[in-house]
Amino acid sequence: MPKFILISLGFLFVALGGLGLVLPVMPTTPFLLLAAACFARSSPRFHDWLLNIHVFGSLIKNWQETRSIPKKTKLVAIFSIILVGGSSVVFFIETIFLRIFVAAILLFHVVFIACIKSTEQVKLTKAK
Repeated sequence: MPKFILISLGFLFVALGGLGLVLPVMPTTPFLLLAAACFARSSPRFHDWLLNIHVFGSLIKNWQETRSIPKKTKLVAIFSIILVGGSSVVFFIETIFLRIFVAAILLFHVVFIACIKSTEQVKLTKAK
């Protein structure tokens, strides 16, 4: 794939990830990981820029190196899903079928995040 397409996709994914920071429906992490993959294959400069962003650079580095998420980040993500998603289910969705559907999607995400290894566990395993 041409370099300029990968760079363009990388910035598109960064923008979508940025939207995910403020919109409860949009995920942030998958888009930032896609951006990191695009930049890694196309531009070391933009890849380094992404990894050095204070807010989420270390999370991307952890994921790339160990496929793990810090325990605190997992707890914040799960709490956010339950708080924001749960309030949406309770206060804004009237149809019972839609409530069940959205609750199932939220539960899937909570279980998915809970099943990812914690960075602290990976570091303890490597230390042994």
